Amino acid sequence: MAEHTDARGDETTDDRPALTDGDEDDDDDEEQWMEEDGQQLPVSCLFCHRWLSSVPATIQHCSSEHHLDLADVIRTHNLDDYGYIKMINFIRSTRCDPSLLMAPGAPLPWGGDDFLRPVLPDDPLLQTDPEEICGGEGSPPSARQVSGSNDALLQRAEAAEERARRAEEALARALEDLSKLKVLVQDLVLNASPGPAPRGCVAALRDDEDEAYFSSYGHYSIHEEMLKDDVRTRSYRDFMYGNPDVFRDKVVLDVGCGTGILSMFAARSGARKVLAVDQSEIIYQAMDIVRSNGLEDTITLIKGRIEDIRLPVEKVDVIVSEWMGYFLLFESMLDSVLFARDTYLSDGGSVYPDLCSISLAAVGDRQKHQDRIAFWDDVYGFNMSCMKKAVVPEALVEVVTADKLISEPTVVQTMDCSRVRPSELDFTSDFSLKMTHTTDCTAIVGYFDVSFDSGCSNKVTFSTGPQGPRTHWKQTLFLLETPLPVCAGEELQGKIAVRKNRKDPRSLLVTLELRDRKLTYGLQ
Repeated sequence: MAEHTDARGDETTDDRPALTDGDEDDDDDEEQWMEEDGQQLPVSCLFCHRWLSSVPATIQHCSSEHHLDLADVIRTHNLDDYGYIKMINFIRSTRCDPSLLMAPGAPLPWGGDDFLRPVLPDDPLLQTDPEEICGGEGSPPSARQVSGSNDALLQRAEAAEERARRAEEALARALEDLSKLKVLVQDLVLNASPGPAPRGCVAALRDDEDEAYFSSYGHYSIHEEMLKDDVRTRSYRDFMYGNPDVFRDKVVLDVGCGTGILSMFAARSGARKVLAVDQSEIIYQAMDIVRSNGLEDTITLIKGRIEDIRLPVEKVDVIVSEWMGYFLLFESMLDSVLFARDTYLSDGGSVYPDLCSISLAAVGDRQKHQDRIAFWDDVYGFNMSCMKKAVVPEALVEVVTADKLISEPTVVQTMDCSRVRPSELDFTSDFSLKMTHTTDCTAIVGYFDVSFDSGCSNKVTFSTGPQGPRTHWKQTLFLLETPLPVCAGEELQGKIAVRKNRKDPRSLLVTLELRDRKLTYGLQ
């Protein structure tokens, strides 16, 4: 017996008649298996490894040995040529049970176009007209019929390809028209027009990537969480209401306005005009909110990225924005604020908040380390410590209580939003943490402080650190794979590098060096 490999790669016994030496010399002759005298190409059974002498013999074998009438399957599912071809290739590639093929009304398991690809080369069953199987199983296809069937299939395939091409062209035209319509609506309804080409890191984001970011801010729950953050919202309110001279008769730009709360604070503080910009769908609710509070004559809402639209004024006097993300810089929204500053802020204008700082402190929390890291050493008696390499680099956003701090905090970066350049948002800084406890350092915690300072008679500050009231930003925790023993009074030297993730500019990569260790964390 000769050996061959079937479509699944299994070696099976080949029951075909062996070729003579003379036959092997004619391998390149396509008519070797279909001579003019009527010799037929052997056919492999669909369900077992038997080879039959012809298509009719194969159909009869499937009926008698496997209790499947191929004609009944074709009629039951009303298969056309393509459906029949996909069914044959599906059976050959899966060796399914024949009963699977006769379930009426069930979804066809061979629906995918992948099953148009032949499993067996020159498969005679694929060259057989399904109508012929249904109408006269006893008549095998002739060479001329086979050729005609192939020509018909080719013509239908070419016609389908032409229809697909025309559909793609129509879709492209529709998308272009939709883009023009969006610009028109923006011009007519939102008093905005196409702006300059986007710059900075946010410009590097594809539309589909940035759409996910803005879509997240279309959900009401995130705005509810931010509005209920009393530290955050009250700080902005107290700053604006406490410094009306900053806003009186001024043109104010609110970047990323959300529900419009900051815009309404500015209007109530005496602003002559407020331009509120947001790309997410929440801006439509903001329009209703502004109207409900009778501020539509002062506040103009504009849907779009600040990088993509053009404001209806040349310059603004004040920019306000709640742009801060986890660990201050997550989400890269500060880039958009700096773009607005460099494009629209008048000479002598102000950006609020203006002063921001990032701080670090050491954490000693053995229970947290046990739950998150040491846990993998013994999971129901199994060693899964290899998981630590994947778990440790994930920075955690959660509440760290002040009693878990084992060092004094240290500031590693300070930013003045009136002056900082976008290139400075990636930074590296050496730091030193003075230990207050003798214990194991299990993590480093990061947080930020914010100030409304420049030109304010009533300055306002708030902190997102463990020592103050809880905020929705919580803190950012960088767990160490192995705890570091430290002593009270010791200065733990380190270095931090913060940079945008090139694959996703809205996420951050944070690298910490402590003693002889170097770990990189992702915040995404």
